[in-house]
Amino acid sequence: MAGMGNNGELTVLVCDDEKDISHAIELFLKSEGYNVRTAGNGKEALEIIEKEEIHLVLLDIMMPVMDGVTALSKIREISNVPVIMLTAKSEDTDIILGLNLGADDYVTKPFNPVELMARVRSGLRRYTKLGGNSGSVNADEELICGGIRINDRSKEVFLDEEPLKLTRTEYDILKFLMLNPGKVFAPAEVYKEVWKDDTMGTDSIVAVHIRHLREKIEIDPSNPRYLKMIWGRGYYIDKQPG
Repeated sequence: MAGMGNNGELTVLVCDDEKDISHAIELFLKSEGYNVRTAGNGKEALEIIEKEEIHLVLLDIMMPVMDGVTALSKIREISNVPVIMLTAKSEDTDIILGLNLGADDYVTKPFNPVELMARVRSGLRRYTKLGGNSGSVNADEELICGGIRINDRSKEVFLDEEPLKLTRTEYDILKFLMLNPGKVFAPAEVYKEVWKDDTMGTDSIVAVHIRHLREKIEIDPSNPRYLKMIWGRGYYIDKQPG
């Protein structure tokens, strides 16, 4: 794969209790040159992450012993490794919970192998810091918009000088929009800039992250002061929040 270097240096952990699905994903990943580790439940996945260097996790939601949502919350206590949730379409509540707990992306079953591999490459590009944002911030600079302040050196965000706890993806979205105040970006553009990929059908992923970001930075998320939307066009940070 162009631009990624040697995929054999990157290890993906596949956690799914359905062995046929796990094996199929393993074959797809190995065909792209990745190292692969497998786990049948969240407990096994945690044990592997604690002992080995894992660069991305594909994590099923419904599993015995420890489900994916519980495993994700425990993974986030020890690692910021990218996590892509593998979900059934009927698991919308778990998808939202997973994104809120720090999952970076999700793919619904039955999945398209081409789409799955695109999401994997996107997650790994972000994690390995290749192809960074077009608008980079100097380590000593801060971004300020009204009461929101980003310290990019420490990766801290403050609202009216009170610290906010954002997921890495929420941070990346907020930083990208604050680098371009007043400019409207379609969901696909946000996904391309933040996830470093232009995979189709990603509007819902961006919408969920935007919703959770609003819940953290807005007093009234239904009437946002900072993170606004123009229907049919996209999202933007207001230059002069009212």
